[in-house]
Amino acid sequence: MGESLTLYKLIVLYMLEKVDFPLTNAQISGFILDKGYTTYFHLQQALSELTESELIHCETIRNSSYFSITKSGEQTLEYFGKEIPKEIKGEIAEFFKNNAMEIKEELSTFANYYKGEKEGYQVRCSAKEKEVPLIELTMTVPTKAAAEAVCASWQTKNKAVYEKLLDMLM
Repeated sequence: MGESLTLYKLIVLYMLEKVDFPLTNAQISGFILDKGYTTYFHLQQALSELTESELIHCETIRNSSYFSITKSGEQTLEYFGKEIPKEIKGEIAEFFKNNAMEIKEELSTFANYYKGEKEGYQVRCSAKEKEVPLIELTMTVPTKAAAEAVCASWQTKNKAVYEKLLDMLM
């Protein structure tokens, strides 16, 4: 189990080192679980231990965890990266080659909310295209449920909102 957990940790570090943006728990899990490398629980243990040892950084926004590699993680990977079988490195390269656009698009839209200072909830939404901000929007809504609904629909409706606003303003 110990050697396997070490391999899962190295796979996570390798994945995070290969991209210049954070990966979500779902994206990392999707790859590792689809390949049948380990179980969900062992993967979560590996992520937890990597975070605790500060080899990766975790930021939680709403219900998603975003992971990025730290300098210590990069150094660890330099020393132990050779322990990852070439086949797995190849599968990771193939995964990013086939899914890079979807992964980046998933990360190019952002929505979060927080309790307003006076009343209601502030919802902050943004959308980028090739790292260029297209729209950044902050609005007040009356309830937490409304804030959650706006955040949930932003992922699929941000392009339509952008186009409609642009049309109305020009």
